[in-house]
Amino acid sequence: MTDTENLTLLGAKVDAPKSPEEAVLETVPFTQPEGTPAIVRFTCPEFTSVCPMTGQPDFAHIVIDYAPDRLLVESKALKLFLTSFRNHGAFHEDCTIMIGRRIVEATKPLWLRIGGYWYPRGGIPIDVFWQTGAPPKDAWIPDTGVPPYRGRG
Repeated sequence: MTDTENLTLLGAKVDAPKSPEEAVLETVPFTQPEGTPAIVRFTCPEFTSVCPMTGQPDFAHIVIDYAPDRLLVESKALKLFLTSFRNHGAFHEDCTIMIGRRIVEATKPLWLRIGGYWYPRGGIPIDVFWQTGAPPKDAWIPDTGVPPYRGRG
């Protein structure tokens, strides 16, 4: 969806989708003039999904950076999409890459990268990284700002 008049989530009271497959990622136009690509960052420090084997909650700090072409993902739609994982059973790798692929499908950006920094389960943190290719030339892409897991100390 690209026309702001047709947004169904923004400004409306809506329930969170029951699954990521049910969630709609609405978009809005990106109207900045051409030139050095902009980088848009979304950070979700309290992402939750469910372990498909145990049914126990898994937690992650998700960082999404993308260089929009013509479309931006609408932030409320993204929040609802991310919330839809709370009862979704999938491995860390599948959740992280699914998020990235869905944003790419919706916005067709020049470039996207996603980092999933998962909190330890069984004493081992799992970090998952995915990107669509090389970042755009001359784009400023800051460090994610998420330190490696170091335990309590």
